Amino acid sequence: MRSIELWCAIAHLRISRFRVRLCEPPRNDERKKKMNHDAYPDNYIRAILNSVKSIAMVGASPVNVRPSYFAFKYLAQRGYDMIPVNPGHVGKELLGKPFVASMSDIGRPVDMIDIFRNSSHIMPVVEEALALDPLPKVIWMQLGARDDVAAAKAEAVGIKVVMNRCPKIEYGRLSSEISWMGVNSRTLSSKRAPAPTQGMRLSLNRMSVGGGDTAASDRAAKNKSEQS
Repeated sequence: MRSIELWCAIAHLRISRFRVRLCEPPRNDERKKKMNHDAYPDNYIRAILNSVKSIAMVGASPVNVRPSYFAFKYLAQRGYDMIPVNPGHVGKELLGKPFVASMSDIGRPVDMIDIFRNSSHIMPVVEEALALDPLPKVIWMQLGARDDVAAAKAEAVGIKVVMNRCPKIEYGRLSSEISWMGVNSRTLSSKRAPAPTQGMRLSLNRMSVGGGDTAASDRAAKNKSEQS
């Protein structure tokens, strides 16, 4: 009889401990790590560029000497469904894509918001993106653009954020495409990346030998600090 009572007591104690463990908050190493926006892992950038299909470029320009035009054209040629967003160019087209005045005018889900605006204009764009239904998967701020408060608001609802980077440059670096021009892509591969044709995506699964900031992002950050 005593052995049965002892067994029951032990079982009750184990169950109680199990219940307590279920209620315990996650340990520090189990909590989701905060993204370091000063040095993005290549796998983080690679996963974004491999997963998104549609990109709304806020601040896109039809002027063929503007950086946004080059980035828009490059990404469109790599197979992304590009949407130009700029209220100043409504009624015009960018490479056959009609401009819309705002993200709410797109009328369909979009995977990524690529912001071609100065840092001072980031927050309103992010707030507009947060009003979309469904939410975008990614908010990407171009070279020289950064707003940590806006980034935190987006990340709080599960949106991935990239700041002070250019998707065109990152795509070319991870695919080793920019190495054709003599630029060190900081990636290794036994094969030369094929020359892309219209709508073709290159492999981004090349071994990284670097990481962190790119030379372009370093220059943009330096110019921004000198201007402020």
